[in-house]
Formats: sequence, structure tokens, C-alpha cells
Amino acid sequence: MALTWRRRPMPKITKKLVDVTTADGRTRFLWDDELPGFGFCVTVAGAKSYVVQYRFGGRSRRMTVARHGVMTPDEARKEARLILADVARGLDPAARREEQRRDLSVSELCDLYVSEGMTTKKPSTIATDKGKLERHVKPLLGKRLLRSITRADIERFQADVATGKTAADIKGGFKSRSTVTGGRGAAARVLGLLSGVFQFAVNRNLRPDNPVRGVKRFADKKCERFLSPSEMARLGKALADLIDEGANPVAVNVARLLALTGCRRGEITGLRWEWVDWDRACIRFPDSKTGAKVVPLGAAALGLLTALQGDERTGPVFPGRGRDGTTTAVWKVWDKARTRAELPGVRIHDLRHSFASVGASGGDSLVVIGALLGHRDTTTTARYAHLSNDPLKAAADRIAGTIAAAMKGETSGNVVPLASKRPGRS
Repeated sequence: MALTWRRRPMPKITKKLVDVTTADGRTRFLWDDELPGFGFCVTVAGAKSYVVQYRFGGRSRRMTVARHGVMTPDEARKEARLILADVARGLDPAARREEQRRDLSVSELCDLYVSEGMTTKKPSTIATDKGKLERHVKPLLGKRLLRSITRADIERFQADVATGKTAADIKGGFKSRSTVTGGRGAAARVLGLLSGVFQFAVNRNLRPDNPVRGVKRFADKKCERFLSPSEMARLGKALADLIDEGANPVAVNVARLLALTGCRRGEITGLRWEWVDWDRACIRFPDSKTGAKVVPLGAAALGLLTALQGDERTGPVFPGRGRDGTTTAVWKVWDKARTRAELPGVRIHDLRHSFASVGASGGDSLVVIGALLGHRDTTTTARYAHLSNDPLKAAADRIAGTIAAAMKGETSGNVVPLASKRPGRS
């Protein structure tokens, strides 16, 4: 007699069915009679989960929808229906999930960018950028998957940094601490760095787009403090008084040379005698923030260096206890000097701005000022453009003075008479 095989009918998966089903010593699968491909699995250990099975590319694929208890059978069935719809559109949901699991986190991307994406940056810039990533980006976005970040996430990130959500007072090593305040300016600068990080990810094919693109950044207000002649006079007196009282002369002379050259602090504290070109009255920096550059020396700056040189021909101009033998004792003296000069809040970098402001107010072109400061980008020098209005004020004073003198009947005004009316004109 021939044997006939009868297929066991598939039940509709319900909560009651899932609750009463046991493994019976082996992993079991029960399939739904309502949605082909949807079922649930119970392992030998008793763990129960909803699954969906389909064919893609000639292969049978199975993936977990959710654990029992996280979703109800009806909710899991709806999710399975969406998964099978993706399959019908030619997508492989299981492969996509595997790809997401391999996706980097934002924190891992930041570490990769630091190790491989900063090769052309200066050490000082790398240190600054690493601080921004560690103190702003990682705390807010670090645990998120790279591919999950959207433009809305970036907008919220900028707002959170601006409102001080990442503010912190971090204690470092010996006598070291870092205060992170946040603010709109900080948010704008961090967003600029984050755009570079995500563009690095795009270039490495880690995600298809840069979510920072198109996000409107907060205005980054530059700190531009220019010392007036009277303020310069107070600062000069304060520095001289500190020398008389036995303050560190190296730190005092660093401040003086900064004021006379417009150089950056690191350029002057790290200055070496072999870089000074006495014949051409300039300093030839082999490297700087903008690369190798030549800084012309005015007579006052050259006189200060001459007084400091003595018998030295090589080595640091301002020796100290730094790693490369240069001074690190500038900040304490600077704090004392600005306090005595009644210049609270004035930074040592403002001496560089003041150098440029004197040039702009004196009528020097922005091209000349940019060359003196070593600016590679002319837009950087453009911040001093408004200071070159002083010649216009001088012209207005001269014209108004001439007219005022003429109205008083004074002939010293050098008033030019207007041309007489042409004949026949009324």
C-alpha cells in the first residue's frame, strides 16, 4: 500500500501559542498561516523570538524580527511584512542589518580621523582639534552609529554646544586644568571641524553624504581687541616696572617683541638666533602656522634683539624650561602686566591685532599688513579693513576745517572759489 504524506497545517501565530510552545529538547520553528515567511523560534534554552525567512539571490535568508515580549505577535507580523516588502523591491534586509552592525560609531570615526585624517595639520592644530572632538563631539554623538546621523542631529548638536551642554571643568596633570564653556562661537568652530570629519568619512566610503553640509552655523565672533596709544603706553610702563622689581626679564622681552613684530606667541617663544637675518633685518621662520615665512623687523624690534643677543649666535633667543629649551614663563608675567596697565581681559594675542591696527590706521594697505603678519589668506586680513577709515576721517577734518575757516572770514582756509555761472544761464 502506498504511503501518503500529509503536510501538517500551520497555525496562526498568537500570543497564546507562543506562550505554550516549548523546545522539547531542540530548537523549534513554527510558521504563520497568515503571512508566509513569518514565524517564531524557541531555542533549547527557552528563548523565544519572531523571525522572517525569504529567498534572495538564490539563497534562503532568515533574520530575527524581535524577541518575544519586546513585540507582540501582531507587531512582529507588521514588521515582517515591511521586511518582505523590501525583499520584493530587490533589497536584502539581512545584509543591510549586517552592514549596520559593522558600521563605525561616531567616536570610532573621530579616532580614525585623528590617526589618519590629520596628516597635513600642524601639531598645535591637531592638539586643538583633538580637544574639540573629546570635549564636544564624543560626549554628544560618540555612541551613535555613523550612518544614523542626520542633518537634524547636527542642528541639535550645534544648539547643545551653544547652550553649554558640554561645559566642564577638567583637571589635567600638574597645575593643569581645562575649562570648557561652550557658546555660539565654540559651536560654530566645532561644527567646522565636524564637517571635515564627516567629509573624511565620505571620502573613505563610510557613508554616502556629509550631514553637516547645509546646516547654518552660528556666527563666530572673533575676539578683536586693539590697544590704543594710551593703552600701549600703560602696558609699556607696566612691563618696565616689572623689570625694575625683578620680574622674569625673558617673559617681559617676549611681550615686548610680540608687540613690535605682530608675531604669534609660539613663534616668538620658540625663536632661535640662527633664524634672525641681521643683514636683511628679518626673521626667517622655517615653519609656522602657515608654513615657512619671512617677517621683516622694524628698527625698534631689531634694536631689542641686538640688546638681547650678547655673544649668542645659536640656540633659543628666549631660553627656559620648555621641552625644546624655550621659555614657558610668559603667562604669569603677562597677567601681572595687564593688571597693572588696567587692561583686564586683554590677551597676549591681542598684541598681534594691535600691530595690524596701527598699520591699518596709518594707511598701510591690507596686502602689506597681511604680508607682515604672514597671512596666507587675504580674507584673514580683511578684519582690519574698517581701521583704514582713519584717513577718511582726516580728510573730513581737513575739509570741514577749511569751510569753517572760510565762514569765519579767515583766508588761511585755502578755499577754492567755485566757477562763475556760464553766460546765458539763470
